[in-house]
Amino acid sequence: MLPAPHRLRASDEFRSVVRGGVRVGRRTLVVHAIGKQSPPSRAGFVVSKAVGNAVTRNRVKRRLRHMVAGVLTTSPIPVDVVVRALPDAAHGPLADDFASAWQTALTRLGAAA
Repeated sequence: MLPAPHRLRASDEFRSVVRGGVRVGRRTLVVHAIGKQSPPSRAGFVVSKAVGNAVTRNRVKRRLRHMVAGVLTTSPIPVDVVVRALPDAAHGPLADDFASAWQTALTRLGAAA
């Protein structure tokens, strides 16, 4: 579980990250990220019913939270991140796709700054 200060909660926060940040897509997920002026970095997750039943969706969310918590605190710049799971997230290489998308998003944010 991410601590409360590290979670995106309001729909306006999700909307600003998705519309204003960089987007990096992979087969199992899409990472939306936007740079911030000050810490803490925050994360939010979108896992729709297209991913599977409630058990599958919750499993995917737990896996994503675990991966994001590991990299959020070590990010070189403060960021807000929204990770959107795609239907293949239930069975695909979620960890590999996330690591690849995260590095690409950070690179794009660094180039944009």
